[in-house]
Amino acid sequence: MPEPLGDGVDGLGALRTFHADHGATFETEGGVEGVADYGRPERTHRAVRNGVGMTEMPYDVIVLTGADRHDYLDNLVTASVPAADGEGCYALLLDPQGRIEVDLYAFAADERLLVFVPPGTAEPVVDGWETFIQDVSIEVATGAFAVFGVHGPTATEKVASVLTGAAAPDGRLSFVRGSMGDAGVSVVRTDAPTGETGYDVICAAADAVDVADTLVNRGLNAVPFGRRTWRSLTLEAGTPLFETELEGRIPNVVGTRTAVDFEKGCFVGQEVVSKVENRGQPSQRLVGLRLDGDAAPQSGATVAIDGDPVGEVTRGSHSPTLDGTIAFAAVDYELDGAEATVDFDDDPIPASVEPLPFVEGSERSGRLPAYP
Repeated sequence: MPEPLGDGVDGLGALRTFHADHGATFETEGGVEGVADYGRPERTHRAVRNGVGMTEMPYDVIVLTGADRHDYLDNLVTASVPAADGEGCYALLLDPQGRIEVDLYAFAADERLLVFVPPGTAEPVVDGWETFIQDVSIEVATGAFAVFGVHGPTATEKVASVLTGAAAPDGRLSFVRGSMGDAGVSVVRTDAPTGETGYDVICAAADAVDVADTLVNRGLNAVPFGRRTWRSLTLEAGTPLFETELEGRIPNVVGTRTAVDFEKGCFVGQEVVSKVENRGQPSQRLVGLRLDGDAAPQSGATVAIDGDPVGEVTRGSHSPTLDGTIAFAAVDYELDGAEATVDFDDDPIPASVEPLPFVEGSERSGRLPAYP
């Protein structure tokens, strides 16, 4: 991974100017300002589906060092944390009741573990970690790094056109080190959250503008996109997101089986998760809904079968690829019947349960909900 240079304030401030110069409007997520879109988000959505796009990924970053760093993190999270340089994992941090506090990516990078968590979560997460006598140091280093996602069916060609010193990594959640222009970068093969081939490009914050410019304008061009397009792409791909589907739910409900290693040693919340797993099914599950009409339901809208509430919408939007309205919903596991209604301004809208993903892209999301 690139070595951070200072606290990165100047680099990240210049990056905001870069976005604004490209016509960006901004929104706040997790207390962190990011790009909402660059105009015409649905047109941009289709451009990513058909080619390649670049987006700033608003991760918080935690760095662990010390001889016990691997064992320390491995004992906290739901997946087995790799110790080999260049390898990573997708995992969850649970509370003692088995509910998701954050989802995260952890990477072994020489003498460090780099952990990427949702925006605004690093400080409260680290505040709850106690190291006692273990040889581990923990630092929140969000301002020292910039991360850009490159997604689309031609993402590999895009990365190959600008990356020197290495080939694009093949294995999911593995990374290589190289350079883009004069900037040192690490390139991670993602678990395809948009349903397309994807990479995360990590650099020091001081190099953020140069790397962003390289990804948009050099080699194979990539369309810049913001969080609105990210949300619609991931919804089509059947990828649960932290702020809408994951936070506060147990992993069994949201079907994040790739994030939980049931064979590893103890982790916080394991007893609850294992009990639900041994039962064979959770009380609820995530499903996809296709709705009549153009209006998207709000999070929390009631889903009903024959007038009886069975769950609620977690998020919904217009699907540019399908030209229709789709939604995620957390519903009773034994949902009987494919015809449902969703409350919308006190007016029930017909909806049908749809298999996930809604859209088959160049790859399947590694976070697609799965159940026993």
